[in-house]
Amino acid sequence: MPEIAAYGGLFLTAFLAATIFPAQSEILLVGMHASGNYDHLALLLFATVGNVLGSVVNWALGRYLMHFQDRRWFPVPATMVARATGWYQRFGVWSLLLAWMPVIGDPLTLVAGILRVDIRLFLLLVTAGKAARYAVLVLAV
Repeated sequence: MPEIAAYGGLFLTAFLAATIFPAQSEILLVGMHASGNYDHLALLLFATVGNVLGSVVNWALGRYLMHFQDRRWFPVPATMVARATGWYQRFGVWSLLLAWMPVIGDPLTLVAGILRVDIRLFLLLVTAGKAARYAVLVLAV
């Protein structure tokens, strides 16, 4: 049972890290991997799925809630949206492979929703980038 809770904690941390909430899933993933007590593929799976689903929340915010962007409670500052839009306009849909990057990644997924990127293409590119990032972290430890 503690193992399930640990994987669930990794999933939740990865999910939150992909949204506007500050969280560091990389630290938890590396720590769990270094302990040698967890299956490496399960770690990659839980971290990747959690992180991708968090990005889907951003996509949905952009797709369905951007008309509220001028409201005080809206979670993403206009400057972040502008920066991410610039990246997206420069590199196109392929910029979603960089959705794992700190600072720019989360707004990129929001912009993808604003620009109505097909969710299937979004999931393919975001998953590829985030899974590759987590795999590199696990292999580096």
